Amino acid sequence: MKPNIETFIACDASFEEATTVIFGAPYDSTTSNRPGTRFAPKAIRNDSFGLETYSPYQDKDLSEVKIFDSGDLELSFGRVDLALQDIENHAREILSAGKRPLMIGGEHLVTLGQFRAVAEKYPDVCVIQLDAHTDLRQEYLGAELSHATIIRRIWDMVGDDRIYQLGIRSGEKAEFEFAKEHTHLTKFNLTGLSKAIADLKDKPVYLTIDLDVLDPSAFPGTGTPEAGGIDFMTLLQAIIDIAQLNVVAIDVNELSPHYDLSGASTALATKIIREILLAFN
Repeated sequence: MKPNIETFIACDASFEEATTVIFGAPYDSTTSNRPGTRFAPKAIRNDSFGLETYSPYQDKDLSEVKIFDSGDLELSFGRVDLALQDIENHAREILSAGKRPLMIGGEHLVTLGQFRAVAEKYPDVCVIQLDAHTDLRQEYLGAELSHATIIRRIWDMVGDDRIYQLGIRSGEKAEFEFAKEHTHLTKFNLTGLSKAIADLKDKPVYLTIDLDVLDPSAFPGTGTPEAGGIDFMTLLQAIIDIAQLNVVAIDVNELSPHYDLSGASTALATKIIREILLAFN
């Protein structure tokens, strides 16, 4: 008999042999609209057993790659600083072992914890953000650490011309004005991805995917749905295209499972993670 340990399907390699390490960051304490992303990592793992390990899109199988699932972190919901520090420490341990972390959120703020560890190891890291929202506010309701400020905090660390924002269709006017001067922002779609790939060929890259980049007709299970998004196949092709770059860390965030009782949003998020695992291994 084997112990009942739930991992993402087929991601049961040892830490030592793994090339990619999954972990969950079930945190949503700064969510401003509809909370619930803390339930996403567990829902995704459970749903993964409804998937095949084989991807006909890429002709690859999870059983043929080495991935370790380290489970969910236990994060302080009352202290943003402590939660981010725990995420940073966990990501640093993965990176120091020469492996790629794939973090499942959680709200988008969790990106900051992992990114701090990545920037420490790769000072010249650049960012590709697939998202509906700019996330460039200096503060939100007086808080500088928020899901609405995450990319601004990353800009504080890396500066101009190292952040590529794609699929953006929501934000304050001031955020779009800021982006004109400081980031590479593509509104409404992913047409700017080819430029990002060309620009970043020789750079370490951090990929952050806020699943609300998808249209809510395909992905209603999120805290702040925004009409006018992309579809599943467009996101899948973007992931496959980005895989040609030196992507050193990834996160997927902003699934709130209970806002889509059909389960379709969770199924989509789970399938995207399977495709990420295969594209980058």
